[in-house]
Amino acid sequence: MPKYSLFILVFVSLFSFFGFLFYSVDAYALDSGSILTPPSMEHLLGTDRLGRDILARLIEGGKVSLIIGVGSAFIASVIGLILGSMAGYFRGNIDKGFVVLVDLFLTFPTFFLLLALVSYVNASALVLIVIISVTGWMTTARLIRSESFGITTQPYIKILNIAKVGKLKILFKYYAPLLAPIYFVSFTFGVGGAILAESGLSFLGLGIVAPQMSWGTILSSGKDVIEIAWWVSFFPGLMIFLVTFSLINISNYLQQLTNQKEIRN
Repeated sequence: MPKYSLFILVFVSLFSFFGFLFYSVDAYALDSGSILTPPSMEHLLGTDRLGRDILARLIEGGKVSLIIGVGSAFIASVIGLILGSMAGYFRGNIDKGFVVLVDLFLTFPTFFLLLALVSYVNASALVLIVIISVTGWMTTARLIRSESFGITTQPYIKILNIAKVGKLKILFKYYAPLLAPIYFVSFTFGVGGAILAESGLSFLGLGIVAPQMSWGTILSSGKDVIEIAWWVSFFPGLMIFLVTFSLINISNYLQQLTNQKEIRN
């Protein structure tokens, strides 16, 4: 299953970033004579309400969706790694401050916090990356903090502290390799979650602003005509499903590898 999931992710990535080399139809071109045309040889995945080619729009929108997903997951995971490892290593007031900060963010449901932040700014890919990452680091940080507590109690860490080895050196040289599996699992989960979050915001009209597009905005554009033109919403929804499902499978596989390694140790 992980092999198939990895193949799907590679295929979708190549499709999104290099598909225009093989399918040169303009994603923004309007065609009044081809409004809501079903899939055909002329338009392989059909057209939308303005006569725009769905396949070309999926290629163009995939770039934005994947960049937002990977970018926000990377930033959120890095924030979680830094804050969680610091809280687990230094403990004391730093750990107490970390707990207060996490509880403050968790007081508000993540998606409603996203809605509140996005409603005050004009959404773009960069803005969504920042907002989704700022609201999505807590789970990673808590996992990293919990694992860091266990590492801190190891005898060799105590010896390094007694020897007055630099704290940053301890964190980067000894903590980081042990925390890497958790980081990668959280990252893969985060990419799928970020794509779903962007899609949800775009579906509500609070995501990417035209003329930019993402899979979420394409999906949203077909909700009013889904009874007569199912293809407008189906294909972007299928792309979102394939990416998130594949990422979940890969995350589960990485988690299993991590658990097996802990059992052997």
